[in-house]
Order: sequence, then structure tokens, then C-alpha cells
Amino acid sequence: GLLIFFTILAIVTIGPWFYPVDLGYEESTQTNIAPGMDLMEIPAELEGNVKQVSVGPTFSLGLSNDGEVYAWGKTRVTNTIDMKTDIPKNMGKVVQIAAGFDHAVALNDEGKIFTWGSDRQKQAGLPPEVEALDNVAKVFAGYQATIILTEDGYTHYFGNSRTNDYFEWHEYQGQIKDIMDTASNYAGLTFDGQVVFLGTENNPFSRIPENMGTVVDIGATTATMAAVNDEGEIFIWGNVSDFRGEGNVPEIIGKVVDIEGGQYHYTALTEDGDIYAWGQNSLKQTKVPSSANNIDSIFVGYFQNYGLKADGSVETWGLKGYLMGTDELGRDVFNRLLNGGRMTMTIGGVAVIISTIIGVIVGGISGYFGGKIDMFLQRVAEMVASLPFLPFAMILTSLIGNKLTNNERIFMIMVILGVLSWPGLMRLVRAQVFSVREQEYVTAARIIGVNQFAIVFRHIIPNVISVILVSVTLSFSASMITESSLSFLGFGVQAPQPTWGNMLTAARNSIVIQNYWWRWVFASVLLSVCVISVNLVGESLRDAIDPKSQER
Repeated sequence: GLLIFFTILAIVTIGPWFYPVDLGYEESTQTNIAPGMDLMEIPAELEGNVKQVSVGPTFSLGLSNDGEVYAWGKTRVTNTIDMKTDIPKNMGKVVQIAAGFDHAVALNDEGKIFTWGSDRQKQAGLPPEVEALDNVAKVFAGYQATIILTEDGYTHYFGNSRTNDYFEWHEYQGQIKDIMDTASNYAGLTFDGQVVFLGTENNPFSRIPENMGTVVDIGATTATMAAVNDEGEIFIWGNVSDFRGEGNVPEIIGKVVDIEGGQYHYTALTEDGDIYAWGQNSLKQTKVPSSANNIDSIFVGYFQNYGLKADGSVETWGLKGYLMGTDELGRDVFNRLLNGGRMTMTIGGVAVIISTIIGVIVGGISGYFGGKIDMFLQRVAEMVASLPFLPFAMILTSLIGNKLTNNERIFMIMVILGVLSWPGLMRLVRAQVFSVREQEYVTAARIIGVNQFAIVFRHIIPNVISVILVSVTLSFSASMITESSLSFLGFGVQAPQPTWGNMLTAARNSIVIQNYWWRWVFASVLLSVCVISVNLVGESLRDAIDPKSQER
């Protein structure tokens, strides 16, 4: 029990230094992802045979040189839709694929289009006029939307028309050769190398930089757009943020020939096969491995990067997955368990320190002096002990907790736990002091004139420290359980600050219990193991110091 407890304590104490929690972090594309590190595990059938990769938020699609389509990662996007098992049969030889947020599109060598996945916004249902096309050049899949581009430069859009700014009758029909999209805006690259906006709103995306020259490639993140001209110069516009860093283009040696955007980062390929990546690196999406050189083509999306070499091998970097899954806001459960464990143990430890100090002082004074002092202190202890602990703590935190900052609320919980849990220890200390205050060494100390408080705290208390240690050990686990109970009920530490208790709040939802087990199982198991280990240590200590124990 001691080994397990100290192992958990060391992990939750040291871990947050290397893996701190970002209390403001949310990522809507990564919600409720199951545990596993398989987001970039390319199927064995594709090894050395990759033609194209298209990346979705939790899955990737791969196209082999012989036209077969594969899917990997967390391919189940809903309870009923699986991007792997739902791949249409008999598509023939596929020449291009596109992965959207929760659907996919494929184009075969006969110009026929296939779609699968979610069709909530009609993004996977082919309109009759699109089915009739016989000159399709490319297919694009975005957030609940699909765009079909024909060889003669016409675009055909279907899907969500409320959140996406796309104008069906834009003036550039018949001129488009490529498409890029952010979370809700679309732009195109014309045959003569100009970037044009395909929406109607006047926004940062429509304010395309002038004098870019002849553009050869375009790309976009969720908040910005980028273009590369024929001289390899990069231009970025849109909602450029210093925090995300998409606009912080590094110094690039060589001429850029391709640029691709993920959720918050860009990856560029030079004509020499070198890779450069910049932007937000929260999930290691811009940490290019040293082995990623002599790359022929790149495929980027969300938080994953794939670099295809001439020999058919693929270099990958970015988000591989989540060890313990994610929660309803896309936050890493493992990260929150680490930092939540530190908070839970800190609250429990500080509360025990407070209660121990009060219990030892009050118990020592009461047991040594006796009489009226003992009578008064015992009545105070009985008043505190008579308070219904959990209801009182819930009422107190609900009355004044909303007026406090999160840190002040945490401090208040520590104080409440400590101030209300000392009577038990006080009685143990009082009883021990009663039993030793008439012993010879105490009498000798009185005779030579030692201060009475010094006698209590320098001579008597050290001789009853074993009883105090047992009580402190058991109180620590009780404080952890109490804090977790308060946080579980919503009266303790509030989100986004994690504790094991408020992480267990998800267990109150039957949908979470049935479908997203990782959101509550890991927290409950860790809390249970930690409390059991501490209790085992406490029980063993009690047996060890009990003179009547047969195991001693």
C-alpha cells in the first residue's frame, strides 16, 4: 500500500511540471475520443503503397496506388456511423479521396462520385445535377459541406449553407482550379494563379493580400488562409493570432512548392523535399522529425501530418492519440488526471495539516490541564463534531463560494475540511496525554520548573506521536474522499480546475456511463486505489503500535 501510494503521489506531483494543464483549453473537434494511440497507424496493406492521405478530426483516409480506400484512427464518428466499415463497396479504381468533419467523398477513374458518413446537412447526399457530371476534376470535403470541382473550373456545393459562407453563383465560375476552406469560409485558386473569395461577407478572409503575383498553391487552417506564389513566397491572412502563431512563418531555406493547413498550423514542402511547420504546437503537430527529409508530397489536416517519400514510405508527426481519451470539451483525460490528482491530494494534505495542528494543540492542552479548561474544550469539540459535515460544507460553499475566485474557493475548501475534522484526533491526543501526564519524566520536568506548555508539546506529545501518525494517515484518505464527494456534487472545486472529484461528475450521466466509460473509470479507479492504499498503511501502523496486536 505504501509503495502504490507513493508511486501515485510521485506521478501526480512531478507529472504536472512536464504536462501542465491549460484551464482555458477546449477543442470541439476532439470531444469524447476513446483511449488509444492509433490516430496515425497506417494499415499494413498501405505500407509502401500510399498515393494520397486525407485527414479528418479523429480518422484518416488513405488511397493506395491501385485505387483502394482504407481508413484508420477513431473511425466511429457516431453510434451508427463508422468511416471504416461504411466505405462503399465496388467503387472501382478510386483516384482521389477527401475527408470532411464527419463524412467523406471519393472520385473514381470513371468520374463517378461516392460519399459516406454523416448526412445531417445533406453533405453526403449527391444532388441530381452533381450525379450527372461527367467531367469532375477534384472533390473537397469540409465541415458539413462538399464541393465538386469540374475540369472546366465550375464548382458545385452541397451541405450546410447556414454556417458556411459560400455563394453558389460567385463570379468566378469557370475559372477555379483549386479550393481551400477554413471552418466556414471558402476561397479558390484560378487557372491564372489568382486567389479569389467565394463567399459574400466582408471579413478578414475576403481581404486577400494584393500583389501576391502568380499563386501556385493554397492552404487554410480553421482561422487563416495561405498562398504560395511561383517564387516560393508565403502569404497568410484571416484571423491571424500571435497565440496560435500561424502568421509566424519561419525562415525557410529553399523554394516552397506546397503548403497545407491543419487546425491551427501550417506545413510547407520545399522543392528540395524539406519540411517546415509552424503555428500552434499543443499536440506536437509542428514538431517535424529529423527523419522527415526528401519528401515528395505532404498530406496535412487537423493535428496530423503525413510526409510521403519516393520509396513509398510515410513519415508521420503530430497527434497520435490520447492515452486515456478525451472529455466532452476535447480535453486530455490523462492530463486532467495528473493535475487533478495533485489538486485532490493537496487539498487533502493541507486539510489534514490544519486538523492535525488544531487537534494536537486542543487535545494536548485539554488532557494536560484538565478541569474547567478540559470541560470547555470538550464542549467546543462536541459542538464541532455534532455538525453534519457534508451538508454543512455544501451549504457554506454554496453561500459564499460564488463570491470567491477559483483559488480562493480551493483555499476555503481546505480550511473547511481542516477546521471541521479535528475533534476525532483531539480525543485521541487527550486520552494519550491523560495516560502519561503523571509519569515520572513529566513530574521531573515540573519539579525543575519547565514551562507547562513545553512539557506538553516538547515532552508528552513526542511520546504519543505514533497514535497521531495513525490518525493523520487515516484522516488523509477521509479528506480526499470528502473533497471528491463535494466536487462530485458540485459544491467543491469547480471546473475547469480539475480534481478527481469533479472529473467523476460525468458518472452522473447515464449516456456517459454507457458510451464514454473512460471519462469516469480512470478517475474512480485512481481515487479508489489511492484511498485503499492509504488506509492499508494506516491500518498497518495501528497494528504495529498496538501492544495487544498478535501480529506485532
